[in-house]
Amino acid sequence: MSRFDVCVVGSANLDLVARTSRLPGAGETVLGSDFAEHAGGKGLNQAVAAARAGAQVAFVGAVGTDAAGEQLLAVMALDGIDVTRVERVAAPTGRALIGVSGAGENSIIVVPGANATVRVDQVTADRLPGARVVLVQLEVPLAAVAAALATARHAGAMTVLNPAPAQELDASVLAHCDVVVPNEHEAALLGGPLALLGFGASVVVVTKGAEGAEVYTTDGMSVLPAFAVDAVDTTAAGDAFCGALCARLAAGERLEDAMRFAMAAGALATTRQGAVPSLPDEVAIRVLLTSAA
Repeated sequence: MSRFDVCVVGSANLDLVARTSRLPGAGETVLGSDFAEHAGGKGLNQAVAAARAGAQVAFVGAVGTDAAGEQLLAVMALDGIDVTRVERVAAPTGRALIGVSGAGENSIIVVPGANATVRVDQVTADRLPGARVVLVQLEVPLAAVAAALATARHAGAMTVLNPAPAQELDASVLAHCDVVVPNEHEAALLGGPLALLGFGASVVVVTKGAEGAEVYTTDGMSVLPAFAVDAVDTTAAGDAFCGALCARLAAGERLEDAMRFAMAAGALATTRQGAVPSLPDEVAIRVLLTSAA
């Protein structure tokens, strides 16, 4: 029996965020207007997003023995996320250097740190938490990602891959994915939505920001429009989408309903600054869904 609704295997970073009127070009320096530190990392963001969307969540990853690692564990615990499978290692906790423009666009450099130490033996059948849905990204070593997908699939869980940051993946990895959620660039690098369906995915969701999302299944393609909101920071929009989608899929919702819920979560995440601070809860998401109906 599944103990958790969603298990996230992924990264946890401390985000160092600088706001500026515009992002610098190559070789250019611009003055910032504000600086803040937030919990982040695609894995942590998606775990918090799933928890706030109503799921019981477990997180598997690694942080340092430094103060930043303590801070990230405390953040996840506040949202009720099980962190007993997060290892403390000698490497420094991961960092992300994020620039955010006045228009809400962002530029991100990730320094993996402890995330690079996540191992295959953390996601073996006897250690991976039982969950209805297992969600992974590509900010931890690919060997651990592949092992998590294979272990989860063998255990009967639904497997969801957010292939970010973009990189080429072997067909043997993609063959263990039920749902793949790339953006346009990531989808193109992996051969396109139809190729991903051919590798074995039952659903491919291509997120397109303010243009909404394209949903591909063996029955065809559909387009879901985005919710109209006043965006101030798009940093965690994709992570809000992925976490909320997995929460609702774990709850047994129809794909179309889960998608609209996730679209609302992603939209709301753009209306506040930061990563974790921007992730909406289930009440806020349902309010937006009702108001847009």
